[in-house]
Amino acid sequence: MSAYRAAPKTTAWQWTRHNLFGSIADSILTLVAAFVFVWLAWHALDWAILRADWTGQSKEACTHGGACWAMITARWQQVVAGYYPEGHLWRVALAMGCLVVAVVPIIKRDMPAWAGLLAPAGAIAAIAVLGGAHILPAVPTDYWGGIMLNVLVGLTGAIFALPIGILLAFGRRSELPIIKAFSVGFIELVRGVPLITLLFMSSVVLPLFLPAGMNLDKLMRALTVITLFSSAYMAEAVRGGLQSVPKGQREASHALGLGLLQTTGLVVLPQAIRISIPAIVNTFIGLFKDTSLLYVIAILEVTGVIRQALSDFSWLGLENEGYVFVAFVFWVACFSMSRWSASLEQQTGKEKKRVEEPA
Repeated sequence: MSAYRAAPKTTAWQWTRHNLFGSIADSILTLVAAFVFVWLAWHALDWAILRADWTGQSKEACTHGGACWAMITARWQQVVAGYYPEGHLWRVALAMGCLVVAVVPIIKRDMPAWAGLLAPAGAIAAIAVLGGAHILPAVPTDYWGGIMLNVLVGLTGAIFALPIGILLAFGRRSELPIIKAFSVGFIELVRGVPLITLLFMSSVVLPLFLPAGMNLDKLMRALTVITLFSSAYMAEAVRGGLQSVPKGQREASHALGLGLLQTTGLVVLPQAIRISIPAIVNTFIGLFKDTSLLYVIAILEVTGVIRQALSDFSWLGLENEGYVFVAFVFWVACFSMSRWSASLEQQTGKEKKRVEEPA
């Protein structure tokens, strides 16, 4: 019996020589691409940092010919928290702390089952702190805005969209006609309509059908629409995971004496969620980017704050800086989620391999 011989490891230099300089044509393309990349990177660095101006009260203070970030630094409070009262900005920090607590059960996988309640509790606490909850001075949602609002709507929508999506996924696979019809109808209707249309309906059309004297907060209506919209996509992601779980897993759990709920909660759902992690995180990323649409219904998240600043005569003509900043904010958030997704996939893959290895 011949001994197994592992394949030799390829060094970085060997990989580069084989893949980038394997032929004359490959070498030319590699050098041209490297030159273009370095040229673009240098000009971007020169414009954004080396020749940039960082402080000032108008664009007239920007004299170095690079980016004018003075608009961002001069309006940092609006960029971060909208027009929330300056004397109560500590409540914004406290609300962000509540959201951090809400995220902990999602990030850490070795927490007890009861810790899952921290996610909705943290999101609700953040909204209560910002609004006042009849304990602190009330601050209407018209004053909320900036990056804080994007984070609040994104995280709250994700926290509530996932369980709703799981219920819809099970409902679509249900053998009960009414539940299945409702789930299928909701998912297909929501997925077939643009989110901006639903936001306009929640902002303009829905109040027309409310009883006289009844007024639902516009931000809460928009948050509900975004959550339900994302739950429809979440349901399809989870349904794909449920279909990937082998039927033998259910049969084995029933043979061990587990009931339907135990089989679903302890055997089927954990495997389906693990399989669906890329699709679920992709939905989270889409949800966070969709928060920028709040501006079209006059809710001033970070895009709306920047647009309002650009309409000021003191900052006219700084569209490039404004939209580059907004793009950077969304890129940092979305890239962080994608890296967390990759790390989570790697962890679950190692756990699965450890379980499947023979003792």
